[in-house]
Amino acid sequence: MRTPPPGTIDGDSAHWLVARVSVASVFSLDENSVSLHLGMIGLGRMGGNMALRLARAGVAVVGLDPNPDAGAELAATPGCSVVEDMEALVHALPAPRVVWLMVPAGEQTEETIAALAPRLSSEDVLVDGGNAFYKDSVRRAVELASYGVRFVDCGVSGGIWGLEHGYTLMFGGSPAAARAIEPIVELLAPAKDRGWLHCGPSGSGHFVKMIHNGVEYGMMQALAEGLTLLKGKADFALDVAAIAETWRHGSVVRSWLLDLTADFLREDAELADVAPLVADSGEGRWTVAEAVEQGVPAPVLSLALAMRFASQGKGEYADRLLAMMRKGFGGHKVVEQSRAKP
Repeated sequence: MRTPPPGTIDGDSAHWLVARVSVASVFSLDENSVSLHLGMIGLGRMGGNMALRLARAGVAVVGLDPNPDAGAELAATPGCSVVEDMEALVHALPAPRVVWLMVPAGEQTEETIAALAPRLSSEDVLVDGGNAFYKDSVRRAVELASYGVRFVDCGVSGGIWGLEHGYTLMFGGSPAAARAIEPIVELLAPAKDRGWLHCGPSGSGHFVKMIHNGVEYGMMQALAEGLTLLKGKADFALDVAAIAETWRHGSVVRSWLLDLTADFLREDAELADVAPLVADSGEGRWTVAEAVEQGVPAPVLSLALAMRFASQGKGEYADRLLAMMRKGFGGHKVVEQSRAKP
């Protein structure tokens, strides 16, 4: 994920800043009738569901997204209304404000922060909940401090299931900034007292999320390789779906990833219509780079990333070179492309 130089842009000209904004009704969250307000910029799969979870808990959510359809469900939530732009979002929130970003890391995050920062006031809190590179988050905290804005970098995990079951949140920032978002975090998490952690200073939240995603790569790869070995033992005619389901109950390898795998294998164990191509994102690459930087061996995480590269065809030229080398030193036959197994 990219990090272009920071700069100030006209908020009305940026694509991300022309959007619908939905404001949920205020709801008393405790016996002292303290109401929570939050601005949510980015109402995609993650941001939209996070906004809905908070709105259902009674938080006055102000949502913004360039896609008019993205905020439709939030806008339809009882007590919601709609305003037009970022300026309206800022004015809709009482000070000190909490604004949470759920936009793609890199250029869009840079542009959104650059446009938003001058509109915020001292003591407001800006949370970046995207998968940003942790060193970028350290830099942004320093830059936003010049406006008096407190910055929190927050890694969010939970995917499409978070709306109902809650999200895991790992965040970095000053103690004051962390305290400011704790009431919101407690509602987003699976429970008030678990599933969230103030990890440390600025950058630490996104660092912990980066390593989390690297571990995720390794766990996924291990399950995929093991199940492939089971399927490949043709003389045993093993039922891979049944084995995955069995492992879910009492096994050392039981996990949510295994639960998800067992679910889709139950429907289709062959997966013949699924292309064997696995995308990778910045977090996996950054994790491996961090291992190199620290001089720490991380073979599982590194090879899991390499296998994703291989699935993308990035190793095919090397395979052709190897085939020709074998032909050169040993006269081994080279299989022509048209005859290769699809």
